[in-house]
Amino acid sequence: MATKTTKKAAPKKAAPKLKLDKPAILVVDMLNDFVTGALGCDRGRAIVPATAKLLDAARKKGVPVIFCNDCHIKGIDLELKLWGDHAIKGTKGAEVIPELKLCAKDYVVPKRRYSGFFQTDLDILLKELGVKTVIMTGLHAHMCVRHTSADAYCLGYNVVVAKEATDSFTEEDYKIGIAYLKTCYGADAYSNKELIAAF
Repeated sequence: MATKTTKKAAPKKAAPKLKLDKPAILVVDMLNDFVTGALGCDRGRAIVPATAKLLDAARKKGVPVIFCNDCHIKGIDLELKLWGDHAIKGTKGAEVIPELKLCAKDYVVPKRRYSGFFQTDLDILLKELGVKTVIMTGLHAHMCVRHTSADAYCLGYNVVVAKEATDSFTEEDYKIGIAYLKTCYGADAYSNKELIAAF
């Protein structure tokens, strides 16, 4: 009598380990006005702990942390006509939220448009730091994070997204933003655990 044999399932291949080529973290608009102030939102507040954890790990591993901060001129900047006054230069609203512990070894790049690269010194800073890969964090995935990612990609940087440290006003906005970054710039989204292990 023939015996019935069952075919063993092939073992699952482990996902390739994430490798980051000379990374830096770009922290987009994690400012008082974006988190608790004029443009504050619950989703922005929700990513603060994960963002703080990621930045602390990066600093310990020598990964540059660069804050790309709205820093507007009241009554002048075009964005203010769309969004109202926010992150006005010299005000508390334009300061990095205290939970992220901005320190002397971090870098700050003020910006007056959505992108952290537009008419700022971000590109030359990254080049002189030897950075090849930017890890995107902050607000908002479908706006300032997206525009900053676009310029990073066009300037030749690898773009990845810290999915626990990035968000938008709504879930829909977030999903649209993350999908766009993947489709247009090949920007995969990773957990804090994956990113920290790759530092």
